[in-house]
Amino acid sequence: MSIDILMPALSPTMEEGSLAKWHVKVGDNVRSGDVIAEIETDKATMEVEAVEEGVVEAILVPEGTENVKVNAPIARLAGEGAGTPPTASAPPSPPSGGRAEAEASAPPPEGDHPEGGGGGSAAAQTVTGDRILASPLARRLAERAGLDLKTIQGSGPHGRIIKRDVDAAGKGASPKAAATPAPAADRTPDAPRQVQSLEQMGIAPGSYDLIPLTGMNKTVARRMTDSFRDVPHFPLTIDLEIDALLAARTKINAMLESQKIKVSVNDIVIKAAAVALKRVPQTNASYTPEGIAMHHHADVAMAVAIDGGLITPIIRAAETKGLAQIATETKDLAERARTRKLKPEEYQGGTFSVSNLGMFGIKSFASIINEPQGAILSVGAGEKRAVVRGDQLGVATVMSVTITCDHRVVDGATGARFLQVFKALIEDPLTMLV
Repeated sequence: MSIDILMPALSPTMEEGSLAKWHVKVGDNVRSGDVIAEIETDKATMEVEAVEEGVVEAILVPEGTENVKVNAPIARLAGEGAGTPPTASAPPSPPSGGRAEAEASAPPPEGDHPEGGGGGSAAAQTVTGDRILASPLARRLAERAGLDLKTIQGSGPHGRIIKRDVDAAGKGASPKAAATPAPAADRTPDAPRQVQSLEQMGIAPGSYDLIPLTGMNKTVARRMTDSFRDVPHFPLTIDLEIDALLAARTKINAMLESQKIKVSVNDIVIKAAAVALKRVPQTNASYTPEGIAMHHHADVAMAVAIDGGLITPIIRAAETKGLAQIATETKDLAERARTRKLKPEEYQGGTFSVSNLGMFGIKSFASIINEPQGAILSVGAGEKRAVVRGDQLGVATVMSVTITCDHRVVDGATGARFLQVFKALIEDPLTMLV
């Protein structure tokens, strides 16, 4: 029995990826859990584990191939019993479309995602002999939770048990319900936009070089266009005096010098934003057609520029963490973001974003909201400016910040309250400890 290995969906939004490298070749024996390939998505490079066991019969997609669609066959295994006709004493082969689920070694944040082909039914759990079809990740999670796989219905391809089924079983929920994501918004698709070529717009042929779009370019372009077009957004800007913050940062870094930890202004901004989100919880929310989702923790995403685009690694539950821990995490996440070593759960699912262009001397700007988040904070450069205190003219280090709000979630008064709280925290950092 030949088994097709499919291009896996390594994140909820993944539609295609590049097959960066094969770790196996034709004729190799493969066991369940073996790393067989590396896949590059628009955000990261991830390893793919084999689920089925057998001998590599064919490599269908050469390494280095780009734009491989999710669920497209990329290799074929000769499974157990290949070439041996069934006998009366042998159990019949299970019904199978000749396809196997490929799973990333690092689990996606919302479970396994066998979008597209596969067509497995949650009620049809496939068993080969005494073996229950389940992904390696699902087996590990079930063992850790003390769950019997025989009692869990699979919703993956051909009834395979995957992560979301184990999660649902642990919560007593229906895997089928967990498998159905709520739509981001009620939208009526617009007619396709007619795009003119550069030549049609008067640019002479041969007067430019065309750089092909990467997967990241395409994803960022699509998501930002959707957000800017569909989300009713507005900006609010405020100026902050940060001399006290800079003085506190100097003292903190002197205390942490022996640990070789250095706290940045951006680390303090992330902490202040997280505390402000908890004090004004309406800003730590997302719009859905079913209602407003009020998030339990301030999972703050920070924008990191990388070659060819942007990625937003997340400081989870930032309101619960000290500045030393935040500084350590931001440094690690930023370094791995630039080398594309982040796992999907490390850059997907934030509740609020911070984008800082102060290091480039940008005084003020307004960012585009990263759906489904309800707001994003844009941080400008700190610079010496003239300020008026009472009737006296003075000089202070001033930083401008802008919050861009989704008006369906955060109205003007709520956004203003957030900035008031954030301003108080930044201008007197000790209040973050209260």
